[in-house]
This record gives sequence, C-alpha cells and structure tokens, in this order.
Amino acid sequence: MSMLLMMLGMLAVCLGMARFADGADGEADRWRVYLGTASQEGSKGVYLAELDLKAGRLSEPCLAVEAEGPTFQAMHPNGRWMYSVGAMSQADGGKVGVVYAFAVDRATGGLTLINHQPSGGDGPCYVTVDPAGRGVLVANYSSGSVAVLPIQADGQLGEASCVVAHTGSSANPRRQKGPHAHAIQVHPAGRFALAADLGADRLFVYRYNSEAGQLELLEEGSLTAAAGAGPRHFAFHPTLDVVYLINELDSTVLALAFDVEAGRLTQLQSETTLPSGFEGENYPSEVAVHPSGRFLYGANRGHDSLATFRIDASTGRLESAGHVSIEGTFPRHFAIDPTGRYLIAAHQKSNDLTVFELDATTGEPTFTGQRVSLGTPMSVLYQPMP
Repeated sequence: MSMLLMMLGMLAVCLGMARFADGADGEADRWRVYLGTASQEGSKGVYLAELDLKAGRLSEPCLAVEAEGPTFQAMHPNGRWMYSVGAMSQADGGKVGVVYAFAVDRATGGLTLINHQPSGGDGPCYVTVDPAGRGVLVANYSSGSVAVLPIQADGQLGEASCVVAHTGSSANPRRQKGPHAHAIQVHPAGRFALAADLGADRLFVYRYNSEAGQLELLEEGSLTAAAGAGPRHFAFHPTLDVVYLINELDSTVLALAFDVEAGRLTQLQSETTLPSGFEGENYPSEVAVHPSGRFLYGANRGHDSLATFRIDASTGRLESAGHVSIEGTFPRHFAIDPTGRYLIAAHQKSNDLTVFELDATTGEPTFTGQRVSLGTPMSVLYQPMP
C-alpha cells in the first residue's frame, strides 16, 4: 500500500508542476486527458495530462498506471472507473487479450487496477461502456470477435457474458482473408450496438440487451461496404439519425442513415478522405463529429492529415472543407475535447501528440504549435476535473 501511495504522490507532484501560471482560478476550464499507449518506445502504460482550455495548453504526460499495451480506454458514466484493452504476457512467451478495470482517483486522476478479464478473443483494439454503465463491449481485431463483459457493483469486470465471432472476408488478399473486428459502440439510446469489421467489409448491427449482456445480430440491418473498403471506426451524429464510417483500406468516409426503430443502416454518401492528386499509401484511422454536430473530422495515416467536412444540418450529408497537416507521423487516434474548442492527435510513429484549435464558425483546425512527446501514443480520452 505504501508503494501505491508513493506512486499516487509522484503523480500528483508531476501534474502539480505542470499546472499553468495563468490557471489558478480555472479548474472548471481544465480537462484531464488519459493517453493509451502500446507500451513501447519508453512508454509503460496509461498516461495522464491536463488540457488548459483558457490557454489551449497541454501539460507533459505523467504515468497514471503501469500496464501492458493499454491501447484504448473508455470511462464509466460515473467517472469512478475506467476500462482499457491490453495484451498480457504469458509464461510461454505469448500474449493474451484482456480488458483491464481501473479505479479512478478523483483527486489526483491516478489509476489503480481493480481486476482484468480475458477479452473474448485475440488482439483487442477497442473498448466502450454502454450508456447504462452495465457492460463493457470490446472488439478483438486478430480473432474477428466482439464480446460483452458485465460490470459488477464495485467496478470489477465479470467473465464475458457474450462472445460473437464474426465471419466473412473480402477483396484485399493481405488484410481481408478473414474478419477483423475494429470497433464497437452502443447507440446512445442503448438498444443497438454497431461493430465495424475491417476484414469482412461490414458494419454489423446488433440488438443489445444491457441487463443480460447479450448481442443479437440483425443481419438485414447491417451494412456491407464496397469490396476492399476496410471499415475501421465510426461516429454517431449527436442529433441526427446518421452514422459516419471511416474506411481504412480505400480512404473513404460514409454517411449512413440509421433507422433507430428497426436497427437498419442505409448508405447516403461516400466521400474520399484525401485531397485530389494524392497517390501514396494511406490508411485512415479515427473519425469524429464535432460536439456542435456541424463538422466531421477524419485522420489520414500516410498523407498524415486531418480531413474536415461540413455536415448538412437537415440531411447529415458531407461537404469537404479541406485538409491540414496533422503535424505528426501516423496518427493512430485523435479526440475533440467536449467543449469543441481543441483537438488532440496521437501519433504512433513520431511518438508525440499535437494540439489543434477548432474554429467555431468554419470548423477549420489550426495547429497551436504544441507538441508533447510520448512513446507510441495510441488513444486520447477526456475527463472533467472534479
């Protein structure tokens, strides 16, 4: 216990040293930023920084908890627990996919491991918590499966209550020989879960029962993308019944109508994430809707840019608004702060994070000049200060 207290004390000191001189009265204007890593290039687990919204500045990251490969995180609605995918080393030299449960120290932001459970497959890459806070859903890339793990009263994870193995393959002989589940999210209303599968070229729709922790595939409601598209991540519009799907292998983003009564997806539009004339290799990663619902952003790896789109307020259709350099190499992930003022991008290969200010009128991202070093950053997650 003394070692734990020492680690939390070091974390508090580290963040205390990083506080900004102009922010003594600005606790309401600060957000904690949790940073998942691949535990490579010097990184050791999940890191924690602070974003000062008044100054638009990001502090130097501190280690919040040591863990193996915590690449993607999700916060429980109560703010007391956080969950992360990971890959734990085994005695035989192999690794097993797990989901970690962490307790969040609300005073310091430090994390303490509660427990972990097998993720229900190999190569877990995405995790989310359902709106009711009853279950954690995880996508396992290597095995092409999705799973539900129940959350206990103390935040612990139970064994998987449901594991679904995807099926299917597609046109890319190197990347699509079989299914590769890449993301899963529960619709805000809580009745349906969607899962993007890069290998099967599908965005699957499931009926979700949060009390039982079960998924029921709705085959007729699911969407098949163009052959070789490679669905990766997706985002729900905050007010329209529209879903935006970014495809890793053909550099497109799709606008999809979602029937929230029947659980059915219908394609409205397909747009490229790249500027005209670019011919190099490119692999889009993250996609996100601005909190205002007026803009969509997509990250390009290869072109290493942010693509910006305007969103039609009535139809949800997209209009390209240009591209800016993301100021890093191979952006694995980015996230917009909940106020919509700043965007932080995590660059897996240049081992750093960059900060952009977002224009409230045009949506245009402007690089603030801030670059923070961190080994293999893989994801960005915000939490309000207490």
